[in-house]
Amino acid sequence: MKKKIKNNKLTSSEGHPDQQHGNKGTAENERFEEGVKGLDEIEEYILNFPGEVQEILRKIRKLIKDNAPGAQETMAYGMPAYKTNRRPLVYFAAFKNHIGFYATPSGHSEFKAELSKYKQGKGSVQFPLDKPIPYELIERIVIFRVEESKIKKKK
Repeated sequence: MKKKIKNNKLTSSEGHPDQQHGNKGTAENERFEEGVKGLDEIEEYILNFPGEVQEILRKIRKLIKDNAPGAQETMAYGMPAYKTNRRPLVYFAAFKNHIGFYATPSGHSEFKAELSKYKQGKGSVQFPLDKPIPYELIERIVIFRVEESKIKKKK
């Protein structure tokens, strides 16, 4: 798989321009998949990154699964995604210089003050790789989104 620097971001030769992830359908990726049979697509995604980033991604994945045990885990928009009650819960992705975390606008507005020191978009936040990842904050956001999802389900 060929990767290149584009606009200061490491990219694959195909797929989402900002993400470093495998290219489905390429001969190289098919050989890779043959070598890792039994791995789920989230783990395959994680394996495309350097070891220290893999560790971060696995920690985020574990805390989501621990705090949203009934969530459906899948890939969406080229990144790990979690749904509860058929609605988006959270997404995360690795980039060249940061981890993107997407908890919908409500998940971010609830933690606005704590997230204010990070670069943000509507429903997204960037945690720089050269700073400590705020795992406790991510965990609290996930718990909030799970509770919010339960309330919306009752309506």
